[in-house]
Amino acid sequence: MSATLSRSVFDFLTDLAAHNERDWFNAHKDRYQAALAEVKAFADALLERMSQHDHIEKLQLHRIYRDTRFSKDKTPYKQHFSGGMSRATKWLRGGYYFHLEPDNVFVGGGFWGPEPHDLKRIREELAAEPDRLRKILAEPLFQKTFGELQGEQLKTAPQGYSQDHPAIDLLRYKQFLIARKFSMREALAASFLDEMVETFHRMRPFFDYMSEVLTTDSNGVPLGD
Repeated sequence: MSATLSRSVFDFLTDLAAHNERDWFNAHKDRYQAALAEVKAFADALLERMSQHDHIEKLQLHRIYRDTRFSKDKTPYKQHFSGGMSRATKWLRGGYYFHLEPDNVFVGGGFWGPEPHDLKRIREELAAEPDRLRKILAEPLFQKTFGELQGEQLKTAPQGYSQDHPAIDLLRYKQFLIARKFSMREALAASFLDEMVETFHRMRPFFDYMSEVLTTDSNGVPLGD
């Protein structure tokens, strides 16, 4: 399994962005298949490494074909390769994501679309004891790696909470995401896989906190099976 990515993967994506149409894609299907095979091999190596320090349920590479049915953008192909890893069992929450695109390479993770009951439980915890999450987000290595918490936010307070709640900055979040960008030079380096794995490992305090919250009730009692 290849643990590096070559320039040809990104060259294909650059050309695809300039010629995002079916005729061009079909004429260059061999380049796409070669790039995809390389990304698959890299993803397999990533999964093997990640499985050494976390319980991964599966790794899924996302299709390059866009669903244009409900989009104003009718270009048929994504201009990046991406994939995600879900953690095993309901007791381990949080998902890992990687995105390979010329001049837009990043890895991320978190909670993209929490179920309403999960979001309600997270907000209960944040309202009662926000300092636990604040401490994780303020840890120097975490901040150096990921910067600020990201994700969509409400413009006002969520239902049931006042605008002047001391944790209103956290309570407004509808998504809880963290990410780290990489330069093209870093993405093509032999150390890129190591850097990705280490970056995902640095997410664990955040994931462990959320996993604890989402598998207990508001009194901290573990939920039943």
